Amino acid sequence: MFISPVILSGGGGTRLWPLSTPQTPKQFLALTGAHTMFQLTVLRVMDRERFTAPIIVANAAHAGIVSAQLAEIGVTDATILLEPCARNTAPAIALAALAVGTPETVMLVMPSDHVITDETAFHAASAALLPVVQDGWLATYGINPTGPETGYGYIQTGSAVGVGVHAVQRFVEKPDAARAAAMIAAGDHAWNGGIFLFRADTYLDAVAIFAPQMDASVRGAMSKAQRAGNHIHPDADSFAFSPADSIDYAIMEKAEKVAVAPVSMGWSDVGSWDALHDIGDKDAHGNVLSGAVRVNESHGNLIHANGIRVSVHNVDDLLIIANGNEVMILPRGTSQKVRDFAIEVPVNNI
Repeated sequence: MFISPVILSGGGGTRLWPLSTPQTPKQFLALTGAHTMFQLTVLRVMDRERFTAPIIVANAAHAGIVSAQLAEIGVTDATILLEPCARNTAPAIALAALAVGTPETVMLVMPSDHVITDETAFHAASAALLPVVQDGWLATYGINPTGPETGYGYIQTGSAVGVGVHAVQRFVEKPDAARAAAMIAAGDHAWNGGIFLFRADTYLDAVAIFAPQMDASVRGAMSKAQRAGNHIHPDADSFAFSPADSIDYAIMEKAEKVAVAPVSMGWSDVGSWDALHDIGDKDAHGNVLSGAVRVNESHGNLIHANGIRVSVHNVDDLLIIANGNEVMILPRGTSQKVRDFAIEVPVNNI
């Protein structure tokens, strides 16, 4: 059975400012190796004996960079579905479900900016989920937690519905530290990794039930879409009518048959500079260094220099990000403060 990969690439990546910008968000940056995270996601589903050609759902403003990065890794068979405006993940996935063509197609929906280091475990989880997906379940991949992380949503697992697969008992919004610790101690919660597996018709039926305005908008947008080569341009006016909702909120939290496969697959959403330090290659002093960087008697830093050289002495546990004419310096552990700076603000002490 072939699986149709759907790669969501519409995010703005503000949490990795100043390197990630609206023009070049984090999925298009080579942050963890020689390839960008977008390219690594595409390469993860290149086995054409298992996967069909991918559908890339991207912001229309990024059409050029998507095409260029696909060409760099030799991918010529992808369909590029260009959102005329941002409406979050639920309508983006609905566009793709209509684009796959056949209702029974199994879709593997993945964000383009996640790291998965154990691809064998990832594919094993997919194989475990396929039988329940064919039986009409909406499925997701639960990440076995490594600690009481407060930056992720959680999934509470219920009764087994397959080998290594459980019914979802509930979705939990991002908890505080005490609640996260209690859920980890209970042993029946996984992180919500935002990766999904389901048939196109199962998903579209759920959209029609739980989000009828979204259903009408997306169907109108695709019925009037313009096609040019491998690019699909949904109708902008129709798509703008859709509510802007995540798949979790609009569909997964409301549907009855929702399954999860808990898995340890070396996953990270690279959602902050702190996360990039956690997964990065460290020198003997715990520093993660990229670009033109000189370090002396310093420990536990993440330093990235692009377009300028950064030299440090006797500093510890800092995030130092230099990109062009922007430099940001924060203590490690406070990378959420990036949101205070990744917007247009007056240049003074704020």
